[in-house]
Amino acid sequence: MNKTHQGLKTGIIDAFPIIIGFVPIAMTFGVLAKNNDISMMNCFLFSAIVFAGASQFIAINILAAGAGAWEMVLTTLLVNFRHFLMSASLATKMTPEMKSWRPLIAFGVTDEVFSIMSFKKVDLTKEYILTLEYTAYIAWVGGTILGYLVGGVLPELLKVSMGIGLYAMFVAILVPEMKKSKKVVVLTLTSAWINTLLVKFLSMPQGWSIVLSIILTSCLGICRFKEEAKNE
Repeated sequence: MNKTHQGLKTGIIDAFPIIIGFVPIAMTFGVLAKNNDISMMNCFLFSAIVFAGASQFIAINILAAGAGAWEMVLTTLLVNFRHFLMSASLATKMTPEMKSWRPLIAFGVTDEVFSIMSFKKVDLTKEYILTLEYTAYIAWVGGTILGYLVGGVLPELLKVSMGIGLYAMFVAILVPEMKKSKKVVVLTLTSAWINTLLVKFLSMPQGWSIVLSIILTSCLGICRFKEEAKNE
């Protein structure tokens, strides 16, 4: 088997775990989009162009809260800022021949894809990377459309209850990290406290409160844990 075929085969195999996780979450997003009166075309474009699970859920939540476009843009930018670091890390594993493929590769980077590629001990080929990324991409976009269509025939009570998928997704991401690090626990509680203060006591719009909470918590985290980071 030549290098190209091997990359395609391995990419598809490694994408299976991502597909299993992506499809139900993407379906939940499709149902939530329909529940919030977003058209099927806009729902499709959400996943096809943005392709950022957590940020898409946040955007839906911000839209439902009546926040404006700038709150949504800034919040998703801050939430996805980690992609700069992930892309920089993956760039060190790329060969010069992949240069012309970098825009396509960069678009397909997600937490799950980065996790799989970062643990690969062998050299990454463009065939492997693109197959892994875009198999996951098809699963996410396809799951979104399927969820939107299914949302039209589900009982109203079940459709409303699927809104818990947003919180379940964040809990699934956050809790394992909180178990690993005391810092994550401190920063999570700090962010929640700041957001509550801004919304409940200062009557700040929810979209801007999320943006400000992220910025303030990040700054406090840098100041609080700077010395510990130097010693690690």
